[in-house]
Amino acid sequence: MAQTVAQKLASETRLFDSLTFDSAGTHARWPGERPDRRAEMALSNRGYELVNTCSRKVSPKDFEDFDLILAMDASNLQELQRISPPSQLSKLKLLLDFAEGLNETDIPDPYFGNAEGFERVLDLCEAGARGLVKHYTA
Repeated sequence: MAQTVAQKLASETRLFDSLTFDSAGTHARWPGERPDRRAEMALSNRGYELVNTCSRKVSPKDFEDFDLILAMDASNLQELQRISPPSQLSKLKLLLDFAEGLNETDIPDPYFGNAEGFERVLDLCEAGARGLVKHYTA
């Protein structure tokens, strides 16, 4: 969800051609699977076109290839810090570090909840992505 939102927001700015977005998990339960149908519905209901993505696990190459790696919550951030080469630790942040006006730092995993949980996660992804794009266009 965060990748789709960030790509769309970046596409509305001069940043789009200079940024590359990808999504990976610290615990890819089902590598190669499409996003949860409830996530697809939440995105579609807000007019987002789902990016062509499948579940995959973070790889060592990601730490070399990307300038910034964003975690959805503190637990994922800790796992990224554990597996990151020491020279790449400065690339790791929480997505909500970029969100303005929020007291929250973690985006919850909505998987075991209902559709409303996915709507809340989308709200948080939008807040983080807006702040991220603003940070890089400022």
